[in-house]
Amino acid sequence: MKHYRLARIYTLEGEAPIDKVLEFLHEEQKVNNVMLIRAIAGYGDSGQLHTTSLLSLSMRLPLIIEFFAEEQHVLEVISVLRQRFDLRHIVSWPVEVNTPDDPMEI
Repeated sequence: MKHYRLARIYTLEGEAPIDKVLEFLHEEQKVNNVMLIRAIAGYGDSGQLHTTSLLSLSMRLPLIIEFFAEEQHVLEVISVLRQRFDLRHIVSWPVEVNTPDDPMEI
């Protein structure tokens, strides 16, 4: 069984160069399993709530870039991401990927 890892990058709209990060993951690193998730609310270290509230004039909503691949590849990608982009909140953990080629044992 191959060892996989999932990584998440937490950021805000306008805080990170999302297009460049996605291009980097797809074109340079050849990561196929990538998703950009836009949250409707969230807060981080500052404790400031970012939301889609009608009272909020800012559209700085929380974003998550999530991807998975073989474990060593993800660790290498994270290392380059930290060097190239100003991404402060990256987390990762091992995951099991169940595919038709690699069925889960019962």
